[in-house]
Amino acid sequence: MSTDASVPLAKNEDSPRGFAFALTAYLLWGFLPIYMKAVAHISPAEVIAHRIVWSLPLAGIVLFVLGRTQDIRAALSSPRMLAMAALTASLITVNWGTYVWAIGAGHSLDAALGYFINPLFSIFLGAVFLKEKLQPLQIAAIALAALAVAILALDSGGIPWVALTLAISWGFYALLRKTLPLGPNQGFFLEVLILSGPALLYILYLEFGGQGHLYRTGLADTTLLLGCGVITAVPLMIYANGAKLLKLSTIGIMQYIAPTMIFLIAVFVFHEPFGTARMIAFPLIWAGLFLYSWSMLKGSRGR
Repeated sequence: MSTDASVPLAKNEDSPRGFAFALTAYLLWGFLPIYMKAVAHISPAEVIAHRIVWSLPLAGIVLFVLGRTQDIRAALSSPRMLAMAALTASLITVNWGTYVWAIGAGHSLDAALGYFINPLFSIFLGAVFLKEKLQPLQIAAIALAALAVAILALDSGGIPWVALTLAISWGFYALLRKTLPLGPNQGFFLEVLILSGPALLYILYLEFGGQGHLYRTGLADTTLLLGCGVITAVPLMIYANGAKLLKLSTIGIMQYIAPTMIFLIAVFVFHEPFGTARMIAFPLIWAGLFLYSWSMLKGSRGR
């Protein structure tokens, strides 16, 4: 997702440190539904606002420690870069909002489906916008994902909008972040910086209007909302640093850890219904992901 990854990828080798970073990030993302379920009584908009506001100081501290604050000063002086960052910030807000709502509303399985679909949707975007050539196995993988979505749509009488919104918003976010000439930590800071003004105003509006949960409803809610910055910023920055030390094929396989954990939590912890349509659709997606992974590993060995 960033130019920072170019040097490690050129070496085309894995680092144990990078593997530990990436695994930690994916495990944190995998357990995130449990945290989101704990704040399900709070509106998704309020949760997202707190995720943005409390991520900002954490991301800023990281940049200060790394000595990369000059990148932000350069970005703030570039209208083009600010416009691009505003667009990616909007996409990540849609993604976060949909995810928080889905977990709280009992649609964790749909969230898992969205993140299973995402790699296949990203292949599609690469072919359409970056003119990347699709291999036969990749075409078959995309076709299986499309068939799974069609089965779910026929079963429910409408499109699986939660899964598709998550996949599409994250897919375009990743695509556009490729064109943002900032490292992952700097890009994340710039995005939350852009969003922090409206988010802070919304929090103040809720608190002064007697509708907020930061101080009115007890220590538990206060702690959970303040912790939104940690659960948002920490996994992203751990992942960003791990990805630079791993081969693309390794990251491609590891990205299934989080949606697999979300799936298992949805079924065995949240006890969400797993009907016939999902029993057909999920294996189709998994088969598509197997074909995608096999194609990617073959390409990696070839290089």
